[in-house]
Amino acid sequence: MEWTDEGVVLGSRRHGEGNVILEVMTRDHGRHLGLVRGGAGSRLRAVLQPGNSVRVAWRARLDEHLGHYTVEGLQLRAAEFLAVPYAVYGVTHLAALCRLLPERDPHPGVHDALAAILEHLDASAAMRVVQFELMLLAELGFGLELDACAATGARADLIYVSPKSGRAVSAQAGEPWRDKLLRLPSFLNGASDTPSPQELADGFALTGFFLANRVFEPRGLPASDTRERFLAAALRSHASVAAQ
Repeated sequence: MEWTDEGVVLGSRRHGEGNVILEVMTRDHGRHLGLVRGGAGSRLRAVLQPGNSVRVAWRARLDEHLGHYTVEGLQLRAAEFLAVPYAVYGVTHLAALCRLLPERDPHPGVHDALAAILEHLDASAAMRVVQFELMLLAELGFGLELDACAATGARADLIYVSPKSGRAVSAQAGEPWRDKLLRLPSFLNGASDTPSPQELADGFALTGFFLANRVFEPRGLPASDTRERFLAAALRSHASVAAQ
């Protein structure tokens, strides 16, 4: 068995004296692991850093085996992350989100979105990460319906989301229950692409609620403080840029 694909490095762990087991979010073969011989050495160490884009060739005698990778660096962006306050937190959080997907289950849209975020870890990073979380919920089977009001079918003035159904609610229909509904920032339903710090916070609160209640808690997974650290640092940076 063998194939070649492009992917984003999610992480690695030492295996034996000089080898590593590399985890890559590949485009056509999903989240996939493989052994890299000599991966702990200086020649490959910089290539196998989380966030880098690589081309991997995987070989194994049987499909269910771990297999071996040979790796070629494509975009070695990991070193650039050190200059961005929230980048390392962001890469760690995005990798953790990808690990929620079944291993070896293709999700080309997730790979493409992940690579796009890592290529532009600038002031728009927080918005892109919220959108990535929304996409991941859909890939896991918990997609939110944000294009029409659950109560009236209206497609305008959608400012709430029901925590029970995951569907949008208009301002008028949601007014009596406003304290029990989640806020829907306009950038998540296509009405805007320049969110304020408060809208970003509302977006993270929205996706965070559904990740916790539909993904983490049912799986018995603890809440990650990396997400909160990324959010705090990214919002500070976003507010600073907006104030200039």
